[in-house]
Amino acid sequence: MDKIDIHTHILPPEWPDLAEQFGGGRWLSMQQRLDASGVCRGASLYCDGNHFRDVQPNCFDHAVRLEEMERTGVRMQALSTVPVMFSYWAEPDQTLYLARLLNDHIAEVCRAFPDRFAGLGTLPMQNPELAIGELERCMNELDMSGIQIGSHIDRGDKPDWNLNEPAVFDVLQAAADLGACVFVHPWDMMGSEQMRRYWLPWLVGMPAETSRAMCSVMFGGVLDRIPHLRICFAHGGGSFPGTIGRIEHGFRVRPDLCAVDCSTNPRDYLARPAPNGGVKPARVYVDSLVHDPAALDRLIDLFGAERIALGSDYPFPLGEAMPGAMIEAMDRLSHETRTQILSLTPSEFLGLRVPLSEG
Repeated sequence: MDKIDIHTHILPPEWPDLAEQFGGGRWLSMQQRLDASGVCRGASLYCDGNHFRDVQPNCFDHAVRLEEMERTGVRMQALSTVPVMFSYWAEPDQTLYLARLLNDHIAEVCRAFPDRFAGLGTLPMQNPELAIGELERCMNELDMSGIQIGSHIDRGDKPDWNLNEPAVFDVLQAAADLGACVFVHPWDMMGSEQMRRYWLPWLVGMPAETSRAMCSVMFGGVLDRIPHLRICFAHGGGSFPGTIGRIEHGFRVRPDLCAVDCSTNPRDYLARPAPNGGVKPARVYVDSLVHDPAALDRLIDLFGAERIALGSDYPFPLGEAMPGAMIEAMDRLSHETRTQILSLTPSEFLGLRVPLSEG
C-alpha cells in the first residue's frame, strides 16, 4: 500500500546568518555537528542566539530522508519548512527573502525526486501582497502543491491576525484560485509565558492553537466564502475534536458573540449524513497524527476518512516514528478505510496529478 505523508519538515543544509544580515531578531541559525572524521552527525539550532533544539541529519539531508522512507514504507512526503522559520514577526521584505530561500530549496529537492516529494511553500503572511506574489511563484514557477501557514500570524509589535482576518482571507482566496492546498501548522503558542515547564507549550498550547485556527476559519465564514478551498489542520485538528460540543453549544447560546460573521453552525462543516444516503465528508481536512486509536476513531466519526490524511510530523520527537503504523495496526478499520487515510486522501489534498501506483 502506498503511504503519502503530508506532514513532514525539512531545512536547507545551510543558510545565511540572518541576524548579521538584518540585525537582531528571532532568526534561526544552524551549526552542523561533525565527528572526528568530518562526517555530519546532526546539527544544533539556535534562535535569537539561544539554543533551540538539536536535529538529526534527516532534517536537512534528503539522502538520509530517502533511506528512512524506504525503511518505513513511505512512498511520498510533502515537504514543508520547520514552523519556527515562518518569521511573520520580521519586516515583510526580510521574511520574503527567507521564504524564497526555503522554497527554492524545497523545490530543488522535489525536482530531483518528483515521485518521492511534493512541496509546500512558506509565505510572508504579514504582508498579503508579498504573500500572494510568492504563492504565485510557488505554484507557477516552483510547481509546488500548496503552502504551509501558521495557526495565526504573529506580526511582531503589531496585533496578531487570526485566520479570519480580511488580509489572511485574500491569501486563502488566492490559494484556492491557484489550486494550492493550505496546511495549517501551529506555532508561537498562546500562553507559552505561563507554561514554562513540562513541555506544556507543545503538549497543551499547540493543540489549542490549532483549535483557534479552525474556529477562526469557521466562525469567520471563510469556508462559505471560499467553497473550493482545500485546507488541512495539523495534529488531528488539535483540541478541536474534543471540544466541538462546547464550541457548538457556545454558537447556539451566544450567537451575539459567536455568529456575528457567519450563521453556519460549526458542526455543519463536519461529516454528516448525505441526502441520498451514506456520509458527506467534512469541509476541512485534518492529518492523522493523534497517537491514539480511540482519537482516530473520533476523527473518522467527525470528519470522515475522506478528510483524514496521513501525517507523521517527521522527523521530530512528537511525530510518529513509523508513519501510519497505528493505522495499519487497527484491525477494526477496513482495508478501504486504511487505504483512504494512508494514500487516497493525501493524494487528493495535495492535488497529485497521477496516482502514485501509476507513476
